[in-house]
Amino acid sequence: MEQLNSTVVTSNISSSPGYPPLESWDSRGLVPAVVLSLCFLLGVPGNIAVIILKPNWQHLSSVSQSLMLNLAISDLLCLLTLPLWIYTYLYSWTLGLVACKLLAYLMYCSLYGSLLTVTVLSVQRYLQVVYLQKCLHQVGRKRLLALLWLVSMILSIPALVVRQVIEDQDWTHCKSDYLSQTRNVAVLLIQSLLGFVSFSVVAFSYIRLHRKVNQAAFFSNPQTTRLVTSIIVTFFVLLMPHLVMNVLGMAAFSLNNKGLLTFCINNWNITGALVFVNSCLNPLFYAFALLNNNNVNAEVERSRKSNH
Repeated sequence: MEQLNSTVVTSNISSSPGYPPLESWDSRGLVPAVVLSLCFLLGVPGNIAVIILKPNWQHLSSVSQSLMLNLAISDLLCLLTLPLWIYTYLYSWTLGLVACKLLAYLMYCSLYGSLLTVTVLSVQRYLQVVYLQKCLHQVGRKRLLALLWLVSMILSIPALVVRQVIEDQDWTHCKSDYLSQTRNVAVLLIQSLLGFVSFSVVAFSYIRLHRKVNQAAFFSNPQTTRLVTSIIVTFFVLLMPHLVMNVLGMAAFSLNNKGLLTFCINNWNITGALVFVNSCLNPLFYAFALLNNNNVNAEVERSRKSNH
């Protein structure tokens, strides 16, 4: 994920005499800018509504409810950074070095927070169903969330180190500036390993859950099961292209393959934008689950009245 907003190709636009030069804009940044704009418009009000209303969570355990709320907060923090990144995709960075580092750090904290929350959510369901693990008490839940955010903050530290404001002709970038290819590969390796390890943990948890599904009273509410499953599966489906691109980037740096590196540079922004799409989809899942649950309840009520 360190390659988000990392490379921009500029095109100069002349200005009329007597006026300051017009800012050029990057046509390659148009697609991710449009995608992120839609994410912001849909995701911010959606996640705010989720945080306030907590839809269709009555059948979840207290730990799962805390994790779902934490996921909505992570998504909201991530989406709130989008307007500045959208501008950066199309125009130069104008906010200075401190803002560049802090904004990148906040973005990665929220992304890692979402990743870890989804992983812990799947593990928690696995433990509760397969081993009938009891829910944590309130203090335990707070400690779990605090630990989750502490790990996210630690994992995001590289963003504070490598993010720099770099001048490139008439263009200013807020992007990662590595001292060597070795450091570049190391950061990509850590990020990729974290993503694939989380994916493996989630896959293992749900394979085991599938084998126990017929024995688990916990799955008596199919709407809740579909809600959590949709959130977890969609997260990793949208994250996987970026992880694959990171692996290709490591190969390009290690083999000094300029053609492969060019391919990665041209596609990192697009796959990075897909990661943000997940943050605006979760509220839609909540809404559909709530609507479906209301329809089921209405059908049950009509059936009861007809029987009487």
